[in-house]
Amino acid sequence: DGRRVDWDTALAQVSERFSSIVREHGPDAVAFYVSGQLLTEDYYVANKLMKGFIGSANIDTNSRLCMASSVAGHKRAFGSDTVPGCYEDWEQSELLILTGSNTAWCHPVLYQRAVAARKARPHMKVVVIDPRRTATCDIADLHLALKPGSDVAMLNAMLNVIVTEGLVDQQYVQANTDGFEDLKARITAFPPEEMEGVCGIPADTLRDVARTFAGAKAAMIFWGMGVSQHIHGTDNSRCLISLALMCGQVGRPGAGLHPLRGQNNVQGASDAGLVPMFLPDYQSVGDPRVRNAFHRVWDGSDINPARGLTVTEILDAVHEGQIKGMYILGENPAMSDPDVEHARDGLAKLDHLVVQDIFLTETANFADVILPASAFAEKTGTVTNTNRQVQMGRTAVPPPGDAREDWWITVELAKRLGLGWTYDHPRDVFAEMTQVMRSLNNITWDRLEAQNVVTYPSLSPTDPGQPIVFADGFPRPDGRARFTPASVIAPDETPDADYPMILTTGRQLEHWHTGSMTRRSKVLDAVEPEANCSLHPATLRQLGVEPGGMLRLTTRRGSINIMARADRAVSPDMVFLPFAYVEAAANILTNSAVDPYGKIPEFKFAAVRVEKADEQVAAE
Repeated sequence: DGRRVDWDTALAQVSERFSSIVREHGPDAVAFYVSGQLLTEDYYVANKLMKGFIGSANIDTNSRLCMASSVAGHKRAFGSDTVPGCYEDWEQSELLILTGSNTAWCHPVLYQRAVAARKARPHMKVVVIDPRRTATCDIADLHLALKPGSDVAMLNAMLNVIVTEGLVDQQYVQANTDGFEDLKARITAFPPEEMEGVCGIPADTLRDVARTFAGAKAAMIFWGMGVSQHIHGTDNSRCLISLALMCGQVGRPGAGLHPLRGQNNVQGASDAGLVPMFLPDYQSVGDPRVRNAFHRVWDGSDINPARGLTVTEILDAVHEGQIKGMYILGENPAMSDPDVEHARDGLAKLDHLVVQDIFLTETANFADVILPASAFAEKTGTVTNTNRQVQMGRTAVPPPGDAREDWWITVELAKRLGLGWTYDHPRDVFAEMTQVMRSLNNITWDRLEAQNVVTYPSLSPTDPGQPIVFADGFPRPDGRARFTPASVIAPDETPDADYPMILTTGRQLEHWHTGSMTRRSKVLDAVEPEANCSLHPATLRQLGVEPGGMLRLTTRRGSINIMARADRAVSPDMVFLPFAYVEAAANILTNSAVDPYGKIPEFKFAAVRVEKADEQVAAE
């Protein structure tokens, strides 16, 4: 009702309503959805509250929407989501492949390191794979402009070349992997000459890239959401993993695979177990030995062995009447979910919605209770980056007004739910984390305070950490990595007479994610103030629209009106649409079909109709 109340009143209402929902409908009627921008201690207590005491595994993070298919590929191949190498390996690599990532815009600091590495080592080659000729191509020796959604065809063709031309690192494959013979047999169906028409890359170019990768003394593959956000995203990552394994480009300096994380602590969230099927350190909720270990540390709580729901499944379950209450920490599904009108309708249907955030987001408009949280500079705790570096963050400024640290809010809620939690500081939470997370062996709070950062695994109290893993085997039962073949699967929907073009979404340099922070920055919003989409100049001429004119984009989910830009980086059959603008929300249009393994939506491909906006409005 818009009333401002004190913390005791707010937390009392939240605890009473969640308790009532659990009593009436069971623990699986509650779900948590958490951002990738919190501290690892925040994640740990939220996960403990949900899985350890409410009794459900319906907890997920926004990494589901960006990197879940890459996680699924890593888990299948390596037995772990751990990234094998580190960014510093660029300094020793002969070849970088950047695929499905406009790194220059989406990871600008990292991109500058790539620019510096390229300048210092001119012999290092860079290949960029992307349907658009993005700013990242400025450092590329070669740009492969594949057709959208054709990653598997392109990569299988490269694997075919490596196999048929005898370029496989047989010694590495025999000593460290399983499943190669099956992959070898399957890959014969993908010669470059046949895949050229599918992926749009000339066969000779596919052969050259495959030979260069196989012949490099050290080569690295970096990928972003252009690889993962497809219904075949897990297959895309499996092909990249197979490429590295086949050539022995894992577990040594200058080599490896690196899925680029989209938020500052996505790795920490996954490590802390904010996944519906895992407890911290990727330990399965279905394993009774794991549950018993957590039972002892978590004060005798009984952990439900059943797998929980992913975020896309949670919103479906809301519509089906199964989920009645949600606790959303730092996330904005009213903007970030695919087919966002479906998500917004679901949020409105909830019996009780609690939103914990630093701003009043679009999602907060649906909330029954809004809890004011603190930003990164306003709290103390750890984050873990893609390099597996556990880093200490310290309070620089106090939280404004009544805002509180996320871990404190969750702990206070737990106390009102009847739990005798006694954490007084994030260090207390971290100390408990070290009891159940082997990845934190030899990493203590005091050590982080003194050294600021330690990489895991750390082999001793003085070891700064191992920058490279999997050199001596993989964390699977037999210690061997596993090849998994992938077949060509078409996008969920393809262009037709009614929706003849391809819509793809992504970030801009100036605005990040759903714009809840960057659009509040006067400097950034002044640079990029208006929702826009990009089309090839020839396409705009065909539509009779000048740059700066208005278009109407329509998919099977809905329509938006938006300003047009001319961009030769976009192919004539494509529209590129940033997703930070609430006034023309991209996810009104996107497809909610998901990858069967990672459960990640197909944000990167939808069939779309493009029209001149004023003509369409007049016709209506």
